Amino acid sequence: MKKILAYFLSIIFYSIYGTLLLVFHVMQWLGFNLGKYRGHKIAVDIMNGSFTYLLYILGTRIKFISKYPIPENAPLIIVSNHQSMNDISPISWFMRKYHPKFVSKMELGKGIPSVSYNLRHGGSVLIDRKDSRQAITALKEFGQYIEKNNYSAVIFPEGTRSKDGVPKRFSENGLKTLTKYAPSAYVIPLTINNCWKLNRYGMFPLEVGVKITFELHESIKADSLEFDKLFEKVENTVKNAVI
Repeated sequence: MKKILAYFLSIIFYSIYGTLLLVFHVMQWLGFNLGKYRGHKIAVDIMNGSFTYLLYILGTRIKFISKYPIPENAPLIIVSNHQSMNDISPISWFMRKYHPKFVSKMELGKGIPSVSYNLRHGGSVLIDRKDSRQAITALKEFGQYIEKNNYSAVIFPEGTRSKDGVPKRFSENGLKTLTKYAPSAYVIPLTINNCWKLNRYGMFPLEVGVKITFELHESIKADSLEFDKLFEKVENTVKNAVI
């Protein structure tokens, strides 16, 4: 019975989701062309809020846990495990005050309404995982960008989603480059739990009744530790909080 309900609710979810992708693509275009960065960000914030609460149609419950103060007026580097494409909107929505930008693979920069437009025009960085020179150069410029504007970078050092919730090995290159070119940044470990369960059966149907948590841990000044120690601390903090 639960899986039958999952099929029914997933059809409703995807119907609304697809429509919103088209609507927000137009809104982003208008926002960007009429209001530049500010106009585009307003459209993106509304979009991410809509996609976050759209998950509630599936009986999803989302809890964002932040027990520690988040540094103000400083660049942030949010380092998180990755469980689903549905990780993105809640992070963007709950952290919208801090202007989150994502490290994303090049392939997502085209072909997806709203998503690709936002990645290309919203300040995120697209890297070619097959071209290390391009990736390092893009990350260098991205680090300088968040350093200059006191924005937030969100990076998933696993490189790909975990389909069963068990974290994969963290790659250090992205975080190392970002901390080098955003030296005044604070690194914030973020642990996501249970979001993978939405895709227990793949992309369709989506699971119903999933309780997802996003837990922000205590921030660490990027230049307060040698990188190897910083990386180890961040990776252990994220992984030790995975259920």
